[in-house]
Amino acid sequence: MRKSHFLGTKIRNLRKRNHLTLEDLSSRCVRVDAYSAPSVSYLSMIERGKRTPSQEMLENLAQVFQKPVEWFLDSEPEKDTITPDKGRSGGITGMALEPNFLFSNDILQIAIPEMLSQTGISGRQFAHLLIRAHQEHHQNHFPDLERAAEEVGNKNLYLTSNDLIRIAQEKGLEIKWFNEKAKHNEVKQVNKSRLVSSFLRSPNIVFLNEKLKNKESRLKYDLAVHIGHAVLHNQDGVKCILSIGGAEQKETELHTTPNAQDILQAWQDFEASFFAGALLCPKAPFRQLLDSYGYDISVHKQLDISVSVAMRRMTVVSPYPHWHYFDAYKPGKLKAVYRGNGIPLPWGNMRQVEDPCQHWAVFRKFGEMSRESSAQLSILSVDGKTRLYCCESVLVEDLAGAKHVLCMGIDLNPAIDAQGTDAQAVVENLQALCIKHGGSTVVPHNIRQQLLSVARILNINWIERGLASELRVICIRGNSCPRKPGCYGKCKNGKMTQSIEYITKPPQDTRFSEN
Repeated sequence: MRKSHFLGTKIRNLRKRNHLTLEDLSSRCVRVDAYSAPSVSYLSMIERGKRTPSQEMLENLAQVFQKPVEWFLDSEPEKDTITPDKGRSGGITGMALEPNFLFSNDILQIAIPEMLSQTGISGRQFAHLLIRAHQEHHQNHFPDLERAAEEVGNKNLYLTSNDLIRIAQEKGLEIKWFNEKAKHNEVKQVNKSRLVSSFLRSPNIVFLNEKLKNKESRLKYDLAVHIGHAVLHNQDGVKCILSIGGAEQKETELHTTPNAQDILQAWQDFEASFFAGALLCPKAPFRQLLDSYGYDISVHKQLDISVSVAMRRMTVVSPYPHWHYFDAYKPGKLKAVYRGNGIPLPWGNMRQVEDPCQHWAVFRKFGEMSRESSAQLSILSVDGKTRLYCCESVLVEDLAGAKHVLCMGIDLNPAIDAQGTDAQAVVENLQALCIKHGGSTVVPHNIRQQLLSVARILNINWIERGLASELRVICIRGNSCPRKPGCYGKCKNGKMTQSIEYITKPPQDTRFSEN
């Protein structure tokens, strides 16, 4: 009993990695010894930590999987045997909730509020973190939301704001305009440094900021979000306030206790914002347009949508699943994050970090004056494996005048492996070359040709532009910098002597931000 805390997880992961159902495994055990074989329901309880198998039953399972009995016990909790196996359903990794009795619903309900209170995370921010994990696990695939948007917009890729106003009115919404001098209670709820672009007054009045009249792309997004709430949620208790720029509510003003209604509201906001992207960029026609232009971000100009909406939709409609996306504000605020390829965050989002890697493209872009997009190839070690990423970044300014960097990218390792090449060996070779040359290098001709082939197969033109610049080694934190000498040689007592202001605040808003 006291040596079986990881047993259920190990059996479940072994079964899934061998592509066996519970019925298959039970049948295999019956063939070994019908007397000690577990039933399907008993196997399920073992995997969930609700039952512990007898010695005879464990020996039966060990024979099926050709493992020694000791392997199933706590003495050998290798990471790969207890890490949840999600197959191809997402790029992120998880942890085993073992021992099971410590991760029961009752214990979690007690521990989560205390954890949030001690870390200064609000219940709303925790909800956004849960939603982001759900989104990444499903790799941005929400077919029901896509269908709902397509039914409303008829897959029209060129909807105008007038079209959207007409649709909103058909859905029972009344449109009114307001200026910044208006003393609406809804506007007062938002930090003064932020610009309220629109809000919904129950039950059906949508107020639009007059500044949107000169910003078609943002006007279309706000209208699409409110239409999303009307279609998906019928305005039942919906509180929708869309704002831009500046700092959000202070953490001391937010409740740390997770509230079920707040979590539901956060989920409804995510659904409406995802719906908005699907309405403005319907999947099939948008993919066709991207294919014609090699996934160049300039396509947003043709559709009169923001760069952000175009980038976020690329991560959804592309047949290649291994994407990431950051919407970063200084100093160190991640407004939106998506990591379908499992890339770590460029800075901590739960605590302040004094030594973020300055070679990430999102940081470097803040230091550039150019508003043109730029591509970068980067090498990063993730969970002990070396990954090759390519990203496209652009510096933009939102309606409130705040500058921020939008960055989307892909993990190239799966694409390299798909061509019959050992991606790990290729990337380790490139990493060695980078370190040899001080942290960056020109990609050798033979590997360059391989990557050019990958770029053309994926039909993503900014990979080729990334190859025209030096490949860079990046890291998660300064104390793990692989460069020799490291970039953080001037650290004293664990603090940077150089000025890096990209330290972060607690978790980001995971909604489909148009900013």
